[in-house]
Amino acid sequence: MKFTLIICTYMRPKALLDLLHSVKTQTLYPDEIIIVDGSTDERTKEILERNSFEKLNYFLVEKENRGLTKQRNFGISKTSNQSEIICFLDDDTILELNYFEEIINAFKNDSNVVGVSGIATNENQWIKKEANKKYSKFKFYHFEDYVYPEGLRNVIRNIVGLQSGLGSGQMPEFSNGRNCGFPLNGKTYEVDLLMGMSFSFRRIVFDNIKFSTYFEGYGLYEDADYSIRAQKFGKNVVTTKAQLSHFHNQDGRPNKYQYGKMVARNGWYVWRLKYPKPSFIARIKWNSILILLTVIRFSNIFTTNKKFEALTESCGRIVGWISLLYNRPKIEV
Repeated sequence: MKFTLIICTYMRPKALLDLLHSVKTQTLYPDEIIIVDGSTDERTKEILERNSFEKLNYFLVEKENRGLTKQRNFGISKTSNQSEIICFLDDDTILELNYFEEIINAFKNDSNVVGVSGIATNENQWIKKEANKKYSKFKFYHFEDYVYPEGLRNVIRNIVGLQSGLGSGQMPEFSNGRNCGFPLNGKTYEVDLLMGMSFSFRRIVFDNIKFSTYFEGYGLYEDADYSIRAQKFGKNVVTTKAQLSHFHNQDGRPNKYQYGKMVARNGWYVWRLKYPKPSFIARIKWNSILILLTVIRFSNIFTTNKKFEALTESCGRIVGWISLLYNRPKIEV
C-alpha cells in the first residue's frame, strides 16, 4: 500500500524536526511526506533546509491557506494520485519504530476499515486489575481486565448520572463520551471518533470529503467532524499496536477565551452532525454537562496557579454557550 504522510505545522520548528527524525527510523517509510507550514516566519523552512529527509515536499502557505483544516485540505491537494492512504500527524508527536507498519496493517487486515488512529503511550493511564482489589465504580472506568482512573469531571458525571454508557471513542446521543483511549493490549477497537494527532484514511474518504471550513484557525474538534463524516464509507478503528507520544506543545495555540468559545460552539457542531435531532433528554444532558464542566473550569481559579487562564476560558465557554441561542453554526454534511 502506497501512503502519504501529511504534517500541518505552525511555528513549531523544533517539535517538527523531532517528529521527522522519528519518521526517518520507521520500519515502513512513507512514499511521500508533505509538510504544510502556516508559520508567519521562515524558521521551519530554514531548519528543514539544514536537515535532509527523503521524499519530503515542503510548502509554506500564505494567509488564505493558513489554519489546520485549510492546511490539511491543501496537503491533500498535493498528494500523489498513487497514494492509497493518507496519514496525518500532529507536529508535536514522536513515533515508535513500527508506527506506520501497524497503521497499514490495520487497513490490510479489514477492507471495511476506512479510518485508523494510533494511541499515545505517554498519556496512557490504564491499570491492569489486581486480583482481590476493589475499584470504585465512580472513581474508575472498568474495561476488560483494566481500569482507568477517572478525573474530577468524570467522577462527578458518574455520581450525577451524566456519564456515557458507551466505550471510549464512541459518541452517545448527548455527545459527551469517554476520551480515555484504550489499554496497550495489542487489540483493535471500532470507534466513532479518531484522534487528530494521529489518524489515517483510505483514498475513498479524502476523494469524497474535505476538512470542514467551519473549523477555522486552531480547529478544535475538526478531527471529530471528519471522523463522523468518514463513517459513510466504512469503519473507524483505533489500533493499540500503532504507538506514539504526544507532547501538546503550547506554541501556536489560541488564547483561552477563544478556546473556551470553541469548546461550546464546536462541541455543539459535532454533536448535531452526528445527531441532527437529539431527544429532549439528550438535549438536557448536553447542556447540563456543558454547565458542569464550565463550573469545574471556573473553580480552577481557586485551585491552580493559572487563575487568569481558568477565568478567561470559563468566560469563553459561557459566551459560546449563550451565542448558540441566537447564532448556531450551519452544519456542512
